[in-house]
Amino acid sequence: MSSSAGKLVCVTGASGYIASWIVKFLLNRGYTVRATVRDPNDPKKVEHLTKLEGAKERLQLFKASLLEEGSFDSVVQGCDGVFHTASPFYNDVKDPQVELIDPAVKGTLNVLQSCAKPPSVKRVILTSSMAAVAYNFSPRTPEVVVDETWFSDPDFCTESKLWYILSKTLAEDAAWKFAKENNIDIVTINPTMVIGPLLQPVLNTSAAAVLNIVNGAETFPNASIGWVNVKDVANAHIQAYEIASASERYCLVERVLHYSELVKVLRDLYPTLSLPEKPADDKPYVPTYQVSKEKAKSLGVEFIPLEVSLKETVQSLKEKKFTNF
Repeated sequence: MSSSAGKLVCVTGASGYIASWIVKFLLNRGYTVRATVRDPNDPKKVEHLTKLEGAKERLQLFKASLLEEGSFDSVVQGCDGVFHTASPFYNDVKDPQVELIDPAVKGTLNVLQSCAKPPSVKRVILTSSMAAVAYNFSPRTPEVVVDETWFSDPDFCTESKLWYILSKTLAEDAAWKFAKENNIDIVTINPTMVIGPLLQPVLNTSAAAVLNIVNGAETFPNASIGWVNVKDVANAHIQAYEIASASERYCLVERVLHYSELVKVLRDLYPTLSLPEKPADDKPYVPTYQVSKEKAKSLGVEFIPLEVSLKETVQSLKEKKFTNF
């Protein structure tokens, strides 16, 4: 898959945080990109894409909806590769089934069904998440190394009411089953909390996690979580498509930190900011764990250090006037 010039690929949910960077990098590499969005006429959704270098010549926008069967048929027709990134991610949920699980699972199957029809589609790259990897009944402690052989357990997620995590777990699970039955070559990319510069004008959930801390929050969450730069994630998607031997899943985590450590890093970077001093509860700190980088390195990913990612995130949030400083 070496020569990308003029090659036709599709990116679903193209206005999203990760997807926008995938589109940018694909255009940089000379691909022709078909990008699906819910509303191609909404400047908020598409202006940051149409302004990208190469967009005039090689970016085509399509309207498509995750829950509409056959919605992606004509878009993927003739494409060599499909990057499926569209899936809702937010935490404040009234009805998890309707808001998160259906769009994630049915949406993924809809896109894969469309990909199974034309013979042109050689590989599908699915944006999954560490949410589909690390949440099960095995304890996570500092000596534990989570890797691609781990799978989140739907029962554990349901018992713990982790609805977003459940949606990603079920979606990836459904994708593997469908791909096997229909002989589709899929590769999943499983990033953790994704930060770094924003191309889109609206705030996304993972950047909001950093914004909350720098914007004068009283407390920080008592949680340990992994972090990774959006540019590494976008790049890994394209590498997973271009490298013929790429297969199965790739965990993408630069570093796992407790939020207290994250605040320390931010304090070193921005000594004048007023940052939260105490955790949100008085329970013992949730332990950190490790995530293997071996497989990600085989894609040529050299992780951008967390300090750089945080700097880029805060800088970007400032430029877009989300911060109050």
